[in-house]
Amino acid sequence: MKQDDDAIIPTDSSLSSERPPSPAPLTPQQRITTQQAAANVVRSQIDSLYSNPNSPMAEPQPQISEQFENTNPYDRTHDAHPQPNQDQWKQYHSAWQTYYQKYYEGYYTHHLENAKKTLSGPTKDSTEYFVEQPDEPEEVSSTKEEALFDLRQKLLSKVQDSANKVRRSRHFVPIAAALVVILVFSFLQYNRVLIANVQAYVSPGSIDPQNIVVDPTVDVNVSPDPRLIIPKINVDVPAIYGVGNDYNSQMKAMEGGVAHFAIPGASSRPGQVGNTVLSGHSSNDILDAGDYKFIFAQLEKLKVGDSIYANYEGKRYTYTITKTEVVKPTEVSKLTYPTDKPVMTLITCTPLGTALNRLLVTAEQVNPSPNGSVAAPAVSETAEMQAIPGNSPTFFERIFGR
Repeated sequence: MKQDDDAIIPTDSSLSSERPPSPAPLTPQQRITTQQAAANVVRSQIDSLYSNPNSPMAEPQPQISEQFENTNPYDRTHDAHPQPNQDQWKQYHSAWQTYYQKYYEGYYTHHLENAKKTLSGPTKDSTEYFVEQPDEPEEVSSTKEEALFDLRQKLLSKVQDSANKVRRSRHFVPIAAALVVILVFSFLQYNRVLIANVQAYVSPGSIDPQNIVVDPTVDVNVSPDPRLIIPKINVDVPAIYGVGNDYNSQMKAMEGGVAHFAIPGASSRPGQVGNTVLSGHSSNDILDAGDYKFIFAQLEKLKVGDSIYANYEGKRYTYTITKTEVVKPTEVSKLTYPTDKPVMTLITCTPLGTALNRLLVTAEQVNPSPNGSVAAPAVSETAEMQAIPGNSPTFFERIFGR
């Protein structure tokens, strides 16, 4: 709160209780004059303090020496520093090289010791960071230990790599073994398919030159051994007559050539009235016995009008194909039918490599003339067959049955 300039407050208690009369109030002009006078008094006191050299408030004056008044500040006033000689430089560099060598030797030795402790177990306090440099004999021993340690590490890594390879190969061995087993079983089961298809396009090349027919209408004397000759498919094979019509007898006879399949109603032989039936393999198993497992592999190539020849009892008989057909193995009735001519039927399995169906190739005798043919001998009705002979059972059929 602003104090009234006109009021006067007593400060001494000893003053008389009587208050002197108040002076007359100042005019604004007088008040300004009074304040300026007080300010001038204060300024004069401050100037006197700073103008007095003995006053603590006075600023010290810089003392400039006469020595530097006439001196150029850029002139060199010190002597040249002496340069080190060559020996001093060598000592300097040698000292630093020695320092760094000891430093890194201690550093790597420390880490080598830590690695050894990690593999073989801690034996010393692992908190020490640097080790003292050993003497010359101990340094050689340490180098040998490090070499042995490195050798052990290399051998260990090689053993681990080999173990990993073996561990990975353990998964491959069963797979490879399974593939080998599958391939072996597949070959045993389907080898007849592969080989028969090859034989169907490769000529056997076994025909005897003396059996090449130049004129089929000419009667010639031939060997007494019964044979079947088919020039178109280059077949010249023994014909075996007088064998049983059961399955085992037929399979045994077909090991040596083509077998005569004589049943009631189809029991004739070449030169006799009736049906002469000869059976042969088209694609038997490669493991079966015999040299004629694929003798009829090309039989399906024969067409109507082709010629076949049968040597029987020293005489050659000529037949001309009249029809071909595919039947089921149980359709034995296809072979038995009334006829007044000498007829020959060749039978084999089809398709190649299977025994699903039978291929029948029927031909009629054209030479010698069939007019003078004799009747075929009768066969007992008890010998009737229920199926036409075919290939041997496959690998799985032998294991699990037909």
